[in-house]
Formats: sequence, structure tokens, C-alpha cells
Amino acid sequence: MFKIFRPLIFKINPEAAHSLAIQALKSDILFRNKKTYNEKVGTPILNTKFFGKNIQNPLGIAAGFDKDAEVYNQLFRLGFSFVEVGTITPKAQYGNPKPRVFRLEEDNALINRLGFNNSGSDKISSRIKKNVPYPGLLGINIGPNKDTENRIEDYLKCFRKFYDHENQEFLGDYITINISSPNTEKLRDFHNKNELEELLDAIQKEKNKLKSNIPIAVKISPDINNNEVDTLSEILIKYSIDIAIISNTTDGNRESLNNINKLEKGGLSGKPIETRSNELIKNFYKAFGKNIKIIGVGGVDSGKSALEKILSGASLVQLYTGMVYKGPNIAQEIIKELNDILKNQGIKNISEIIGTKNWSWRVSSEILYSHIFYV
Repeated sequence: MFKIFRPLIFKINPEAAHSLAIQALKSDILFRNKKTYNEKVGTPILNTKFFGKNIQNPLGIAAGFDKDAEVYNQLFRLGFSFVEVGTITPKAQYGNPKPRVFRLEEDNALINRLGFNNSGSDKISSRIKKNVPYPGLLGINIGPNKDTENRIEDYLKCFRKFYDHENQEFLGDYITINISSPNTEKLRDFHNKNELEELLDAIQKEKNKLKSNIPIAVKISPDINNNEVDTLSEILIKYSIDIAIISNTTDGNRESLNNINKLEKGGLSGKPIETRSNELIKNFYKAFGKNIKIIGVGGVDSGKSALEKILSGASLVQLYTGMVYKGPNIAQEIIKELNDILKNQGIKNISEIIGTKNWSWRVSSEILYSHIFYV
């Protein structure tokens, strides 16, 4: 159905089309006469345990889609097992001037320079309190306001805001510290050793004050070199970070892209960053050992591309741009393909193959399924 309407949707400004998608999810129009997707796609092969919580599959929606935490429960119904909302700042902010989102159709990519547009931590935390996340995991992605004089204090304000003092627990299942958006000036300075250590030290002290064991994630830029991988790994391990999200969008070289929008300023997402994301996942997986879990993101739009991230070292995977191009059924399609691949190979549970980098692919010409074999 989405294939029929996509040409019409793509005539609409990308940000306006995104707003329409949010409204469609809120209206429940996609779920009429259907069971929830999670009831259809849960299988023993894909069942995943993440920090003591069971989820039906390793597929999630990356931050940026549900910025204001309006439709996470509907996204669970599409088949995603976890949703990361945000990025959320202490105060509401408009973000950067429009237009600020661009499709690159020939490249299966997007460029955005949104700039943390969101309705602020007060309104969003209240919304989450009223709409209990079910049945998946909820990640809360936080960042500083553009005009703040103290970015670390902004992270702490958001961190505190999403702690429910009455119930003595966080409103989400994990908190992501976003240090890697290319659309907030000098945010990536937090990749520097001193700045990052100061930030993570403050977060850990706040977490200890609250006597909480909530997992902390750090979202990392793809535009780093191998020396930075080593430095970042050491720091994340030192401060007992639980999760690394690899990776955010890139503002790197775009000469190989075909669409004219490649000249637009902003973060590039989708298929063009897939290879770099997978390389970084492999490198961080080696550096982390068993200390830190990885959520892989960048170019996921099929069961094969999701599995490549898992083979590289990701325990879970996220997507966003893939849904823009393939529509709301993408979760169901990926989960079916992923399950069929593993079932065909006699894999009992997906956890068995995380980080098994000595595996490779052979793709059948007749079906979409991929066969894994040793090389």
C-alpha cells in the first residue's frame, strides 16, 4: 500500500510529511481491523533480553522520529520492540530555520539540520507519565538547549526531569546522552577527552544521588578516527556507561552521492552511512569487550542490513530513514526476513551471533533471504 502512495507523499515537504505520519499514527488509522504487529512477529529466535528486560525482537526506532514522545505506543504496535524519543532539551525550542529536512531519493538518504526542535522536558515528561510505555522499551534521548550557558547543567536538568520521584524510578528504560548531532554548534566537542569525562562524571554523580540503576547510553558520531575510538572506549568503560549508540548522522564527504540535495548542510542518514556505521560497530565491539552493549544504527532497511549490524557487534538495531522510504510495514518485513534467515541456518537465538565477524553473506537471486556461511 505504501508503494502506491509514496510518489504522492514525496511531493510533500519532508517535514510536513513527517508531521502527517505522526498524525496518522495518533489517529490509529493504520491499526483498523488489525492485530498488533508485536503479537504476530514475536518468535523464540528473535526474543532478546536487554538489561534484564525481555523484548520480542532487536529492532527499534531511532531518536528523531518521535521527538515529542507522542506515538511510541503506536510504534510498538507496528512491530518495533523499543523506541527512543527525543532529542529532548530542558526548554522547548524551535530548532533551526526551515527548510531543514531534505530527501535524497537516488541515494536512499536524508539530510536534516533540525537542531533539537522539541516541546521541552516539562511537557514531554508529563506526556510520558500519562501514557505508560507498553509493551516495548522506551529510551529517552536528551541534549542541551542551543542558547544555554551551561550545557552540562542542561543534560542534568533533563536527566532529573525524567525521574519520577513519587515512584522512585525513571520514566524510561534507558537514558541516551546525545553528544553527536552535527546540527547543534560545538556539541561534538564532548567527544574530546576532558569535556566528555566532565559530562559523564556529572551524570554518574546524579545517577548515584537518585540511587538508580537505569542504563545510560551515549550516542556517538560516525566522523571519528581510530584513535578516537580507542579514547572514547576507554572513557565509556571508565564511567561504567552501559550502551553505545553507533552512530549518529554524518556531515562528512558527499561526493559519491547523486541527488542535488547532497549540497545541503546538515546530518546525512540512510544507506550512505551504513558501511561506516558497521565499521565503527566492529571497532567498538572489539574495544568494549563485554563491558558495553551496542545499539547499531545507520542504513538499516532490511533483515540483511539489520543482521549485518548484529554480526558486527550490535545487540540491538535502530532505524529511521528506512521507514521514510519503505513505510510503516518495514518493521514487520525486517523481522520476518531476519527470523527466516536465522531459522534457515538453525540458529536458536539471535544472541548467539552477536559480534561473530567471521561470518559472511551469500544472497539468493530468487528470494530476499540471505544464507550465512563461514569464510
